[in-house]
Amino acid sequence: MFNIISNRDGDNLTIELEGTLDTLTAPDLKTRLTEELPGVKKLVFDMQKLEYISSDGLRTLAYAYKKMSEQGSMVVRNVSEDVMEVFEITNFIEFLTIE
Repeated sequence: MFNIISNRDGDNLTIELEGTLDTLTAPDLKTRLTEELPGVKKLVFDMQKLEYISSDGLRTLAYAYKKMSEQGSMVVRNVSEDVMEVFEITNFIEFLTIE
């Protein structure tokens, strides 16, 4: 199961991810980002309920990071140990702002 919950407050967008972000679900997230990112100055990913992220999920995060680098900032919050390990192995910790 994968769930995307988005909450927009002015030019701030928070996206909560729940479940598994992988080959099957990453396209759904990318579609949502394409629809919702215009006009956003701050993007927050809340990953408290994200259990797993694959390379396709990482690509989607990189897409969001690139878009937000052009129009504002991006923060990743509440990262589990398992997902953090993936970020460390792939060096995503080098450019992501993780709180």
